Amino acid sequence: MNISYEWLKDFVDVDLPAEELAEKLTLIGLELEGLHGNGEDWIFDIETTSNRGDCLSHLGVAREVAAATGKVLKTPEPEVPMTAAAERLVTIEDTDLCLRFTARIIRNVKIGPSPDWLVKRLEAVGERSISNIADITNFVMHSLGQPMHAFDLDKLEGGRIVVRRARKGEKIVTLDEVERELGESMLAICDAEKPVAVGGVMGGENSGIGDETVNVLLEVAYFDPYSIRATSRDLGLSTEASYRFERGVDIENVIRASNYAAEMIAELAGGEIGEFADVYPSALERVQIEAPALGSEIERLSGLQTKVDEADGILASLGIEKVSEGLYLSPTWRHDLGIEEDLVEEVVRIKGYDIIGEEVPAGGSSGEYQPSEERKRRLRYSLASIGFDEAISYSFIDAGQQGVFEPLPSLGISEDDPFVEIRDPIIEGASMMRPSLLPGLLASVRTNFNHRNRDLQLFEIGKVFASDDNEDGLPLEKELLALALTGSERVAGKATAGRKLDFFDLKGALESAFDALRIPLPELTACKIRHLQGGQTAEIAHGGRVVGYMGRLDPSIEEGYKFRQPVYVAEVDLEFLVSESESPPAYERLPVYPSVFRDVTMTIGRGVTFDEVRNAIYAQGFEFCRKVSFVDVFEGKGLPDDKRALTVRLEYRSDERTLTEEEVDAIHAEILSNLASKIDFEQR
Repeated sequence: MNISYEWLKDFVDVDLPAEELAEKLTLIGLELEGLHGNGEDWIFDIETTSNRGDCLSHLGVAREVAAATGKVLKTPEPEVPMTAAAERLVTIEDTDLCLRFTARIIRNVKIGPSPDWLVKRLEAVGERSISNIADITNFVMHSLGQPMHAFDLDKLEGGRIVVRRARKGEKIVTLDEVERELGESMLAICDAEKPVAVGGVMGGENSGIGDETVNVLLEVAYFDPYSIRATSRDLGLSTEASYRFERGVDIENVIRASNYAAEMIAELAGGEIGEFADVYPSALERVQIEAPALGSEIERLSGLQTKVDEADGILASLGIEKVSEGLYLSPTWRHDLGIEEDLVEEVVRIKGYDIIGEEVPAGGSSGEYQPSEERKRRLRYSLASIGFDEAISYSFIDAGQQGVFEPLPSLGISEDDPFVEIRDPIIEGASMMRPSLLPGLLASVRTNFNHRNRDLQLFEIGKVFASDDNEDGLPLEKELLALALTGSERVAGKATAGRKLDFFDLKGALESAFDALRIPLPELTACKIRHLQGGQTAEIAHGGRVVGYMGRLDPSIEEGYKFRQPVYVAEVDLEFLVSESESPPAYERLPVYPSVFRDVTMTIGRGVTFDEVRNAIYAQGFEFCRKVSFVDVFEGKGLPDDKRALTVRLEYRSDERTLTEEEVDAIHAEILSNLASKIDFEQR
């Protein structure tokens, strides 16, 4: 958001040099991206978080400056004729999406270029001059933070406005000359017959202001922020208007903005101000905030000793009204205030974050671990010891991730359940809470790839979120473990990469994790998962319960992330695993007598897994057969398309004596004979 220093002076008498004001803005919590000169003016490039839509205007920033410097805020209050319009001028059919709509008719305007001062003001903040009417609406938006739109009244069928949801199949050519099909959940601004604008996003070409325009209908309204955000996302259309509406504008500012624009149109375009309609079905109630011990809470949370009178004065300068002892009303332009801690933050930031001292907070449980913390610490050490690095990513993701990753069964959500939406997202484009750790972990993989680091082993422990119909209305939270590996094995002291990492490396890492938690090793079964490649996918079970999935990323997802090499991932319900009882450490004497090994290569069907072969051998119950291990698998030349060659290794050993070759051969032959009755194979 570009803020002009000279423009700012229209709202507050700033006596600080631009550089000092920039520092002051930073200290009160407005992130300054840059400061640059523009002729005799200075332009502040302010990065506003999505919950501070009130700072997307010169009035909003001036309010912050006035509170921080003790200056008086000068809010424009233009007085213009308020002739009531006929009731038919505006009809709101969907009051849940449009909470207030004002329309003002201005006749006999003369379309032409704007005066130099207006052109320079707009150019200073990055706006291109179009015509006097369009420039005035942009000027008022940047001044007061209220988007607005001017229609050519004579192009509106019936000379009226109907605000409603779009109907199936309705289309509109927007001002950017693109035809767009509207969804039934989108808000359309219509005349008596058709849509003439996409509510809160962009006007239509068929009703726009042109050189021949004589009569104007000026729209200034308040739309539901969540509806505007969804519409902007679905249409792939983001505008200065939608950027403000989806962050929440001031519903009580619409008449002031309409008056301001009408006054300028009358002055600069010779318009005659006519009828005015204000449709406001249900007044928006201001949020009450209980703060019975505000002074002590400020000291507890920040260490700053602040008298209640001083705190009340700061809050009043920000528009936060004290209605009684310990009870405050948030202003209509601050949608982010709701609890006592919010008021504490407002007081502290205006006093200055730089004066907060450093002190270690007291805690009665300092140094204590939660019951599961020791096991998770062992888990981290175990994965780090085999070459994994821990990743930490945001809990917020883009809504476009919906439907990409299949959720774990333990979350209790279906594929069609929506993500948990953030009311005031902090990060642009990240408006949903993650139901999986994989989006963040794969973003870390992509970042590493962009820095030419292509041999990776990453893990992340973190919470995921899902909608839950519980009494308090809060989302379900679960702690998961996710793994990702790709590239080649790295050996200390060796510059060149080793063998390629694959599914079995991921399986080994997962087994190490289970072993660190001191629970039985996972049970793996082939399955089909949306985001994983068929044939290299397994569900992870513990005690007969599915707790996760593992495998190679589906090629379509690899392509979406622009991965040019296989990436293997796993995700398990860590919260459930750490709730399981630990198996006590088992100690046994090291073998005294040597083992005898026999490798067997068998041609089997592609659908037969190593697990099935191993379990069939163990089920025979031979005491001397101690272990069955996987060696290799081969598919291709020399084998039928539906067959593959599987090599397994059987280990024979006695704890009391050395086995003879004849004994081992006899047991081995019997095992293979019994195996042939269970599984169809041909020994190679």
